[in-house]
Amino acid sequence: MLKFVKNHMESITGIEIYPIISLLIFFIFFAVLFWWVFTAKKDYINTVSNIPLDNQNQTEL
Repeated sequence: MLKFVKNHMESITGIEIYPIISLLIFFIFFAVLFWWVFTAKKDYINTVSNIPLDNQNQTEL
């Protein structure tokens, strides 16, 4: 099965750019996420982390 897929992929022209694009998207996403984590304000992080513990926003069913 893998041999069939490999041979089929080799017959497509211009396909070698897709792994490079995927790697760039992956790297850029995690670089931006890493940057956001270290530059986020501590007050915002504390507010968001306490949302699950906030009982005032829950409604009684």
